[in-house]
Amino acid sequence: MEWLAVISITILAVISPGPDFAMVTRCSLLYGKRIGMLVAWGIALGVQVHVCYSMLGVAWLLQHSPAWFTAFKLVGAAYLVWVGWQTLRSPALPAATDGPEGTHSQVQTGSMTPWAAVRTGFFTNALNPKTTLFVVSVFSQVVQPGAPSWVLVGYGLFISVAHGAWFTAVACVLATPSIRNRVLQKAQWLNRGIGAVLMAMGIALALAR
Repeated sequence: MEWLAVISITILAVISPGPDFAMVTRCSLLYGKRIGMLVAWGIALGVQVHVCYSMLGVAWLLQHSPAWFTAFKLVGAAYLVWVGWQTLRSPALPAATDGPEGTHSQVQTGSMTPWAAVRTGFFTNALNPKTTLFVVSVFSQVVQPGAPSWVLVGYGLFISVAHGAWFTAVACVLATPSIRNRVLQKAQWLNRGIGAVLMAMGIALALAR
């Protein structure tokens, strides 16, 4: 059944590691659960960019015009490299300190505004060619030609909600105080590791055919 295929493919695509996962990991560990969740739903909004141009037929242009797709891919790659570089250059965060009863208190790691969190998630996904290929494939190869608009809208909303729900769960797990404080004791290595991963993803994306 078509809807079952869409659900199955979406779940597999959402949980596969990629730039979205790296960004949620970074923001959840550095800024806490609320910011991580806002990034997650920014990602869900970014999915709608791919859904909209797929429904409007722009997907055909990306499929049949290598130049346009290459340009889009390079913009997405440049964004990942830039974010990765900014992360690498971030100053070391303060380690967790002992609270009154000898337990680790929550680490103070700076701040990110809610709007910046949503914007970060949005652009991470909207400029991600991996999501482009996934959404275009679903709408052009899985969904039957001539499907009613309400069906396409429903599939698009499901894909967005699936992204938001999965990455919200990831943010909640990573922002658990015991996990977050333990990881942030190595905050400098966290910045370097995630920054390097994001830059590597961007470079690999730029070089991929």
